[in-house]
Amino acid sequence: QVRQEYKRRRDTIYAKLQAIPGVVCKEPKGAFYVMAKLPVDNTDEFQKWLLTEFEDNGETVMYAPGEGFYATPGHGKDEVRLAYVLKQADLERAMDLLALGIKKYNALKK
Repeated sequence: QVRQEYKRRRDTIYAKLQAIPGVVCKEPKGAFYVMAKLPVDNTDEFQKWLLTEFEDNGETVMYAPGEGFYATPGHGKDEVRLAYVLKQADLERAMDLLALGIKKYNALKK
């Protein structure tokens, strides 16, 4: 049951990420997280914006910026690590918030 639940969560987060224009990621094969390249210049700055400037119905989304997972300076600057440990409905909402946040953030940058 636990294995099937995490497969469902993985499938949910992966499908939602694939639906966001400009996001690039591979389907995870054995972890509880996914690394994804986002269509933003700097995921650390984007995260700060999400936490201080963005909200939808009083909610936002948080992730781990990817740069800290690499030894090479500057690598992963446009990547994030997303854990899929939330309930499925919460994961779906988080990915919807991420998609909306990316859209609004990039509109501000133009």
